[in-house]
Amino acid sequence: MNWTVSEHSFESDRITTNGNKYMTGNGYMGFRGVLEEYGKEQLTAVTLAGIYDRSGDKWREPVNAPNGLYTVISCDGEVLSVLETEPLAHTQSLDLRTAVHRRETVFSTREGGRLTLTAERFVSMDQLHVLAAKWTVHSTVDCRVEIKTGMDSRVWDINGPHLLEQRIQSVSGALLSTAVTGELRLPVAVAELAEFGLAERVTDTGTDNNMDIRMGVNTDTDPELALRHLSFDVKAGETYEWTKYVAVFTGLDAEGNPGEAALSTVRSAAGEGYAGLLEAHRRKWEERWSRSDCVIEGDEEAQLALRYSIYQLLIIAPTMSEKVSIPARGLSGQVYKGAVFWDTEMFMLPFFLHSDPGIARNLMMYRIHTLDGARRKAAEYGYTGAFYAWESQDSGDDACTLFNVNDVFTGRPMRTYFRDKQIHISADVVHGIWEYIKFTGDNSILADGGAEVIWECARFYYSYAYYNPLKKRYELLDVTGPDEYHERVNNNAFTNALVQEALEIALRAAELLEDNYPAVYAELAESFAGGPFLAEFTEMLEQLYVPQPDPDSLLIEQFDRYFKLEEVTLAELKSRVIHSHEYWGGGNGLATTTRILKQADVVLMLNLFKGKFSREVKQANWEFYEPRTEHGSSLSACIYALAAADIGIPDWGYPYFMRTATVDLTGESKQYVGDLYIGGTHPAANGGAWMAAVLGFAGVQYDGGTVTLNPALPKAWKSVQVPVVLRGSSFRLEIGREAIVVTAAPGNSEAVAFAGFGGAPELCLPGMELRIVVFWEEDL
Repeated sequence: MNWTVSEHSFESDRITTNGNKYMTGNGYMGFRGVLEEYGKEQLTAVTLAGIYDRSGDKWREPVNAPNGLYTVISCDGEVLSVLETEPLAHTQSLDLRTAVHRRETVFSTREGGRLTLTAERFVSMDQLHVLAAKWTVHSTVDCRVEIKTGMDSRVWDINGPHLLEQRIQSVSGALLSTAVTGELRLPVAVAELAEFGLAERVTDTGTDNNMDIRMGVNTDTDPELALRHLSFDVKAGETYEWTKYVAVFTGLDAEGNPGEAALSTVRSAAGEGYAGLLEAHRRKWEERWSRSDCVIEGDEEAQLALRYSIYQLLIIAPTMSEKVSIPARGLSGQVYKGAVFWDTEMFMLPFFLHSDPGIARNLMMYRIHTLDGARRKAAEYGYTGAFYAWESQDSGDDACTLFNVNDVFTGRPMRTYFRDKQIHISADVVHGIWEYIKFTGDNSILADGGAEVIWECARFYYSYAYYNPLKKRYELLDVTGPDEYHERVNNNAFTNALVQEALEIALRAAELLEDNYPAVYAELAESFAGGPFLAEFTEMLEQLYVPQPDPDSLLIEQFDRYFKLEEVTLAELKSRVIHSHEYWGGGNGLATTTRILKQADVVLMLNLFKGKFSREVKQANWEFYEPRTEHGSSLSACIYALAAADIGIPDWGYPYFMRTATVDLTGESKQYVGDLYIGGTHPAANGGAWMAAVLGFAGVQYDGGTVTLNPALPKAWKSVQVPVVLRGSSFRLEIGREAIVVTAAPGNSEAVAFAGFGGAPELCLPGMELRIVVFWEEDL
């Protein structure tokens, strides 16, 4: 099966795209898919999870560490870099199975020969502070090669600089870069150690007298660039190899001196050696893939795209800390301020719930740790409870500005209401916590702060809601739903439905906490005694208005008076575009007065609560809203794929699945909103691709008690195999055209019930193989 993403030419206009496409990472740091000779102009970045800094009055954003793998080679005095010399051949690849990045570049030499440079690297999944790399040089003619390799502290920043008091020094053969962040004065240290095993090879060829090695700091004119210089004679037909090791630490993860920790770790890594580090790294990846790899039979293109999506989620998963979550652009850089959005709960959490509940818990514990920030935001707007940040960083305070987009025609900042009016974010957090409890049975998260978060979010909604005395109902006015082209609307169907669920969960959480942790419940209930609390939540729940399907058309109106907006086709609206980067939303955007949507809104709500609506309702709304959706967000297409599978038209949904799964492979995504650059990886789309394949086409649904399997496979798919973890037990599901086979791991702690095609649930005991006969709708 194909596990490799690659291309076989160098194209300068794809440097930024490939930086995203060939990402490596381990949840602690992300290394963009750049070539070794690239610098900050090519957006080289080692992005650190959970480390933020603000420079002056600019936006706060993640911190990029210095690049300890920077390397440039020359042959007979000519620099061999794709940035300066046209290569004869070039291949860049990423092995998804082992998360190893490789390049092979062939250059012509002055003497008419060919010099081949290869490099491979990985961000260790075994030792999360370590990067390791290996290079080789091979020439068809004798020549003189010079290697310049070391530490490049000239990091890429969007709103920097963020590293102050930078210093690079040589410490017993290792290079050490130290600095502090400007805002919080947090130390950042990177150590580098190179081993030139080629020295012995050169000695064997009898050219040791022609070797020149110079080590030191600031051997170039730039004080932020410390290089080792090594020049030697290369013999035709021989291959020369060297390795490098890098360790990264900050003040958040090293007791005492991060610099000392980095030096100690990099020396330990060098002592273990490249092969040893790589083998341990591979074993960790084998473990990850054993819990997450979905195997599609019959569609190689979809298989690679789905594996790539899963890979992107695995390289950004926070394994070390429950105070770190997944930003909207992963660890691909500083776009979107490195902030955590609702994307995590709605589009990424399901993957981790099914494959790695420990990481799922970390994601939700992050929201618990940032509760105070959500409280501060609610108080800022005059409400009680917790109003979670639209763009959340380390403290949970909202990093979203009031003027997020500039008008491309006037250059003036445009007032947007992402921060103020997308109140559904608090309900998304509540939804995520409850999904974690449902999948794992771990209700201890309620005692660890989850119940407090849930109740504070419910209190926020009670204080935000408007009671309409004439209609005798609670309404949610002046909000923005997922469709950001329509701001400040009333009774957005998605928002109202999520708030309804949040209130239900608040009441259920109270029962669960009181039954299992009575002392914790009593203490918390006392702190909430002043209200609003359970009585008020019950009252609001009973009278909350949630838009319902029209009895004749079966359509759910996205928000009040949405059907009064201008009816226009998407093609016609696009014909009105004057500037390719103009923003369609806001006060004067093209879509604002029309029915054209940015992304799935009502259809997203129908997917989340699919059990509450008939197939006819879901199909009517899919058919109505789909042609009116621009898919201006990478979160959108996967929802239409999910909904299509749910209503039994998987082949209609398949193009949306592929669009989602390949967004970072093709680089075909929206790069600007107004003049704001929003490029980078798309982990929510990656999670959406997994959801479309597993929850959609494979039809896997779990309600906390029974797994129901109602697959709707695209015509090219002969079968799909899916590993899942439920209540701490592991299962492998093979959904085929003739049967569904459920295999329970022998070491499972408990049985789980499975039901297929509306049949009666059957318990699958540890070590058991359960076979369910397939009954496709087309067989009726």
